[in-house]
Amino acid sequence: MSVVTSLVGFPRIGAGRELKRVIERYWKGQASIEQVRQVAADLRSKHWRLQADRGIDLIASNDFSYYDQMLDTAILLGLVPARYRNLGLGAEDTLFAMGRGYQGPQGDVTALPMKKWFTTNYHYLVPEIEESAQVKLSSSKPFDEYLEARALGIETKPVLIGPYTFLKLARGPQGEVLHYDAGLIDAVAAVYAQVLRRFIELGAQWVQLDEPYLVLDKEEGDISLFKGLYARILPARSSSQGSVKLLLQTYFGHVGDCYETLKLQGFDAIGLDLVEGRDENLAALNRYGVSEGTTIVAGVVNGRNIWRNNYATSLGLIDAVRQVTPRLALSSSCSLLHVPFSLEGENGLDETVQAHIAFAVEKVGELEELAQLADAGESDRRESQVLAANQALFDGKRVQADAAVAARIAGLKAEDYARQPERAQRQELQRTELGLPLLPTTTIGSFPQTREIRAERARLRKGEISQAEYDRYIADCIDQVIAKQEQIGLDVLVHGEFERNDMVEYFGQHLKGFLFTQGAWVQSYGTRCVKPPIVWGDISRAEPITVRWSSYAQSQTQHLVKGMLTGPVTILNWSWPREDVSHELQTQQLSLAIRDEVLDLEAAGIRVIQIDEAALREKLPLRRSDWHTHYLNWAIPAFRLVHSGVKATTQIHTHMCYSEFNDIITDIDAMDADVISFEASRSDLTVLDAIQAAHFETEAGPGVYDIHSPRIPSQVEMEDRIRLILSKMDVSKVWINPDCGLKTRGEAETWPSLEHMVAAARVVRAELTQE
Repeated sequence: MSVVTSLVGFPRIGAGRELKRVIERYWKGQASIEQVRQVAADLRSKHWRLQADRGIDLIASNDFSYYDQMLDTAILLGLVPARYRNLGLGAEDTLFAMGRGYQGPQGDVTALPMKKWFTTNYHYLVPEIEESAQVKLSSSKPFDEYLEARALGIETKPVLIGPYTFLKLARGPQGEVLHYDAGLIDAVAAVYAQVLRRFIELGAQWVQLDEPYLVLDKEEGDISLFKGLYARILPARSSSQGSVKLLLQTYFGHVGDCYETLKLQGFDAIGLDLVEGRDENLAALNRYGVSEGTTIVAGVVNGRNIWRNNYATSLGLIDAVRQVTPRLALSSSCSLLHVPFSLEGENGLDETVQAHIAFAVEKVGELEELAQLADAGESDRRESQVLAANQALFDGKRVQADAAVAARIAGLKAEDYARQPERAQRQELQRTELGLPLLPTTTIGSFPQTREIRAERARLRKGEISQAEYDRYIADCIDQVIAKQEQIGLDVLVHGEFERNDMVEYFGQHLKGFLFTQGAWVQSYGTRCVKPPIVWGDISRAEPITVRWSSYAQSQTQHLVKGMLTGPVTILNWSWPREDVSHELQTQQLSLAIRDEVLDLEAAGIRVIQIDEAALREKLPLRRSDWHTHYLNWAIPAFRLVHSGVKATTQIHTHMCYSEFNDIITDIDAMDADVISFEASRSDLTVLDAIQAAHFETEAGPGVYDIHSPRIPSQVEMEDRIRLILSKMDVSKVWINPDCGLKTRGEAETWPSLEHMVAAARVVRAELTQE
């Protein structure tokens, strides 16, 4: 019997970001909703046909979304909070209002909270379950897309976020963890059972329920919650009209601590990640075996990186599973949503480089080839040209080590990771030296990258203008943004980052060891896409990166101007890191490169330097026992290495984006920055409780408004938020800022929002001085 192949999911944004473009045109009133629907249908058709042509047996449907699958699941369950229902919008516009907020003739509402999807750079919308919520099947999307594929002659495997993961990630109206009472469990399970029965009616053969939350540590009641849900769902696989097979799909780690429970439930198939959870998952299989009638779907093609699969390694994993059970299928380790679409058109990468890289389309091909090799006998494998060509990629060293970089790392000493004097003393010196008021106002760094700015960058790239002409244009942009910031009264200014295409790619272009793609875009949230650079070799700084424009901006104003850098952990986490050396080593190399930049900025007279670590939490291991041994014990020192050499009076800021910070708040404090800004506007400032409890020493700027939404918050709204912050933080430690950079926002909402923010800070500041 031939090995069955399955894909957890496929990218949905399109090879040319077609979905992003049409949705953004729709938001601007330049496309109709019918055009959006047509582009979406064309993409689904193209992606299904591509997988079918490559011989994938279990092709996913309902992995497509206009914005986010967690959001789609909330809508499926009828969990649309009243404030969005009351807008009276159509289906798509209600979804967009939940994802990005709404401000218009129908009302004014903020968006749902947004958090990182496990250890990826993808963001999901946090479902909100109101006390009065009525859980019921409220969308036909999964059924519509299944029938849409069938009309094309393609049988698919409908995919949904599983009920356990959905409930564990959902929150109450104030961001609180849910109480899983019997009524909620019954109602949610009833909808999933209804979904299975409907798919039986439609003749579906398989349904996949994604339960990645199973790879996390288990809290009290978690196993009972899981079993309670599936005790109600699994019987719905059969009815008088037939049956459907249920694939329980896990990814991003191992389920060794609950595999026995999964086995005993009697699922038709269990999907295991044999990349990130390899050893523990294999150990569980060997210890507990596999129930009769259950297929193990082995995730051997990495859905999280862009490097070619080592077929010999994967075949070893396949053989190891076969030692336990003959019922085996092959799959990606997770959805291919997390990698770019295709290498086609990447003409800037040398063929010898491309040979080592696989994006989503190429990974589909790898899965097909692995299935063929898995079916082949031992002698056929030995004679296989495909296997031989693949093995040649992994024989010998791909790149030579940089001796100078290695020597510099070998020479690091303990004192290189410790800044002197201690932070409390530094903060007193900085208050005197910098002369800032209470509640100093600033922004996170970037200002809107308009179409005109991107056009000038393209003209430079095409040779239509000279470097000198481009530089004059950037200088003019900086002049304008400095003058505007002075006008509205910000205390600490930024130069706007107009010269930068991306906060990671820009730095990579000035570092040795990086390669870059032309169109390898990956979805980050909604229509937002990123194009990570590739770490190819050892890393060092080729030249000063930011000193010129930061110095220029400071020369144009008497206000303080922050130097803006991206930190080493974030550069690595938002790149495609090497797999032939450790992440720790790559981060150390980056730390030394950025340290050089910090010291050059200080020497150039920049007295406030922000080193963004937006992605610090992103790669925190999902198992708490691995946090320090596998990550924090080198990630936190890496940040300290970057700034430990500056003077006491130079103020070091950092910034972090959408993540859960509460449980690592002491580690964040241990970064030894002077000031941190972070996302808080979508999470109802719940992180402030953790700051208060931990006696947080770092000065902090919890974001007072959400820049990922186009709505303009009022001054009164921000005054109230500042007062809430002050109820839980020492006023001497509070900064006022948006919750992230303004690069993706438009001018029309950016400046009014900042004006309201500055005015709000002044009002509260005046209240404090009167007390």
